Amino acid sequence: MSRPARPHRKPAPDAPRRTAFEALRLIDERDGYANLVLPPLLRQREVVDRDAAFTTELVYGSLRMRGLDDAVIAACIDRPLDDVDPPVRDVLRLGVHQLLSMRVPQHAAVSATVELARAVLGEGRATFVNAVLRRVSDRDLEAWIAAVAPPAATDPLGHLAVAQSHPRWIVSAVRDALAGDLDETAAFLAADNVAPAVTLVARPGWSTVDELLAAGAEPGRWSPYAAILGGGDPGRIDAVRTGRAGVQDEGSQLVAAALANAPLTGDDARWLDLCAGPGGKAALLAAIAEERGATVTAVEPQPHRVELVRSALAASSGAHEVVEADGTDERWIGFGADRVLVDVPCTGLGALRRRPESRWRRTPDALSSLAPLQRALLGRALDAVRPGGVVAYVTCSPHLAETRVVVADVLRGRGDVERIDARALMPSGLERLGDGPDVQLWPHRHGTDAMYLALMRRSG
Repeated sequence: MSRPARPHRKPAPDAPRRTAFEALRLIDERDGYANLVLPPLLRQREVVDRDAAFTTELVYGSLRMRGLDDAVIAACIDRPLDDVDPPVRDVLRLGVHQLLSMRVPQHAAVSATVELARAVLGEGRATFVNAVLRRVSDRDLEAWIAAVAPPAATDPLGHLAVAQSHPRWIVSAVRDALAGDLDETAAFLAADNVAPAVTLVARPGWSTVDELLAAGAEPGRWSPYAAILGGGDPGRIDAVRTGRAGVQDEGSQLVAAALANAPLTGDDARWLDLCAGPGGKAALLAAIAEERGATVTAVEPQPHRVELVRSALAASSGAHEVVEADGTDERWIGFGADRVLVDVPCTGLGALRRRPESRWRRTPDALSSLAPLQRALLGRALDAVRPGGVVAYVTCSPHLAETRVVVADVLRGRGDVERIDARALMPSGLERLGDGPDVQLWPHRHGTDAMYLALMRRSG
């Protein structure tokens, strides 16, 4: 007598890995960003506490290490990686990241990822995933780097690109910005692959650092307005929830504060932010300005970002203005601002640790498309400031083509501008800022995003 067949067991992947897979698919299909896609997914799937932390590391880590992980996967299959369906690639990336870069037991990484594959891909492709992951598990991370990366002795940039999982053009740009120092370049790339701390800003007059510390944060390292949140949702803190404080990298805080503290002659009542969205620097400037009786005009051309700026300024009691307009518009000529911030659109190479998906989307072509706008915005900022007033040119990028070259090109055609040594406006103890007069911050040196600051005073 034959035995009855076992009932078919429906695959049941664990919630963290299933959520991580869904996040990667949304990021890929919609050109989304992890910081926008993942939080609502975690809430919808009710993934909390340690499971939420695990899911976050899976998503961000898989995005950061995609270059290296893809090279490993490619070495374990018999077809071009581009011929593998995107959902299969994402499952494999999740599995490889667990095997090579997380403290997940090998058997758990393979079995849990294969279970995920059964649920989201089907049995046939799950068999393929299982075979690939078992090949990957034959070597550890260092052995795989040795196997798939070009030799460091003959191709140091190619080796760093694979080993530190960055496109080669970014490695080259960072090397150039660091004066050809390969050890420093490697240190920057490694820092880029470490999840940054959540940094809060206490907007002066609206909140205090002590209020943030009382809510569980720790003191910041450099900025007098900074506090570091060890974990959890920043929105649970009343000051953040009400907009009196915000989430803002210390480098971003430092460049805004430098503009606010730069010496000028004459009045100091009218401040202008020509590229205000999404509003973090505008809000900090507005809070500082209110303490001095000054007001900020925040300019942003994109309607949805205008609303973000308004939201960032919602806690203000000052007479600040948010204007939906182009920062290059002729209306700003002769505006007569005392202080002008121009935080130009850029490649964002200085914040790739926060937006790891961007490293795989940006191309060198972005530099040529952004260059005219960056020059036009700086030129208009200099037209908008009064004689004796100060302009801060800021980018979240260390790329020379977006930093020193832009400033040099714009100033070459003007005889009414003098440079200010921005290093003198940085906190005591903050060193290795560059040769001056501008400032270049670095994640591996300072623990901040790679912010660039040039300060100029209008003369005549």
